Amino acid sequence: MSQFEQERRMMVDGQIRIADVTNRRLQQALLSVPRELFMPRAKRAQAYADVEVEFAPGRWMMRPRDFAKLVHAADVQPSDLVLDLACGRGYSSAILGRMAETVVAMESEARLVEKSETALSKTGSDNVAVIQGDLKTGSQSQGPFNVIFVNGAVEDVPRAWLDQLADGGRLAVVVRRGPIGKATLYHRSGLGIGERVIFDCTPHILPGFEREAGFVF
Repeated sequence: MSQFEQERRMMVDGQIRIADVTNRRLQQALLSVPRELFMPRAKRAQAYADVEVEFAPGRWMMRPRDFAKLVHAADVQPSDLVLDLACGRGYSSAILGRMAETVVAMESEARLVEKSETALSKTGSDNVAVIQGDLKTGSQSQGPFNVIFVNGAVEDVPRAWLDQLADGGRLAVVVRRGPIGKATLYHRSGLGIGERVIFDCTPHILPGFEREAGFVF
């Protein structure tokens, strides 16, 4: 067993399972996907640490614990179509791809699209399609989605994301309007949208998703 494999198992045993992430399919996905392949070489030593890791200027990979708890809450099913927003270098897409039927991974930067496609190819994530676009508008042409997963915090949830949920669909996102964020699950039932706060966490806010400052007299 390699050093990274040992660290991966320690991550699952020491950070994930003890955080009430009981989904066996998710645990197996976390054990099977080499997280280090989705990071810059200079950051690979941090792949399994209990920290956020900056993989590009202003862009951060969520803590393993926070990421796993949010995926767990989304309750991804084998027949689901998933939209993975702000997929970064593709790690979240690889995990979701092992749990869902199809994943549409979305990034706003062409460089990150290329990086994620390369890493996903190395891990055999054949059911993941990476596209470039405006994260705030999502991907209406590919939906509606059973699950929309957001990699990072936002101050406000764009209406477009909620509109792209299928009936019974779930949006998993961290809403952060202060020092502490609220991991929140939005659920569509018919024309209605319900929401439930799941846990507290503090991931970085995604660039461009900060609330605009109001006019001050």
